[in-house]
Amino acid sequence: MALHGSGFLCSVSNTVDITSLFGGSTRLLHLPKSYPIHCNMVSARTTFGSGHLKLQNKEPLGSRIRPCCVKREDSNQTADVESVSVDENTLKQDLEIAIQEENYVDAAKIRDKIKELQEDNKASVLSANARFYQSFRNGDLAAMQSLWSKSGNPCCVHPGAKGITGYDYVMESWELVWMNYEFPLQIELKDVEVHVRGEVGYVTCMEFVKTKESSSWGAQFVSNVFERIDGQWFICIHHASPVDI
Repeated sequence: MALHGSGFLCSVSNTVDITSLFGGSTRLLHLPKSYPIHCNMVSARTTFGSGHLKLQNKEPLGSRIRPCCVKREDSNQTADVESVSVDENTLKQDLEIAIQEENYVDAAKIRDKIKELQEDNKASVLSANARFYQSFRNGDLAAMQSLWSKSGNPCCVHPGAKGITGYDYVMESWELVWMNYEFPLQIELKDVEVHVRGEVGYVTCMEFVKTKESSSWGAQFVSNVFERIDGQWFICIHHASPVDI
């Protein structure tokens, strides 16, 4: 994800000095007192056609950055979710048995069932990915909040920036990045691929973004990782790397 055309500067107080490159005006954004002063918060000066989102920090790297990772907490899964995993595992075991017994007719049927189940999972992940980009396109923070995993430490890596971990910090980063743009944005995806294994799926694609104020497109290679929680797919990692076009 790359948003260009405005600048943010994180000061050592609980405010952010925001300078618009469109109008040249400056105003202060007051942050919640709970927001740590020395966090890896977005402090960006970017444009969709050029430049990269950057983070400004006041403390040594080792003292303020947590590893960009997602921890899966134990949770009670519904019967439907358990049955999906059990069914796929059972089918794979049945397939091995059928092959060992040289029962190739049954093996072919089992392969078809596994493929159908996997395609259903891929379709569900692609649907979650589409909802993510719909909220991105419209600058819909409420929708974005509902799409992210709240368990563990979800991670968001904006183009040219270090990873931001933690649900609240990730949401605040989106709010800061979006605040100076007129929506909807133009977003196009190309070379979309989806992979699913068990309770984790991911989508890779080329992402092209253009604002109403810009005549050029920003291009990123994106990896979106999803985890299935209680039968629903939630995004837990968004990693966008800028690409020159």
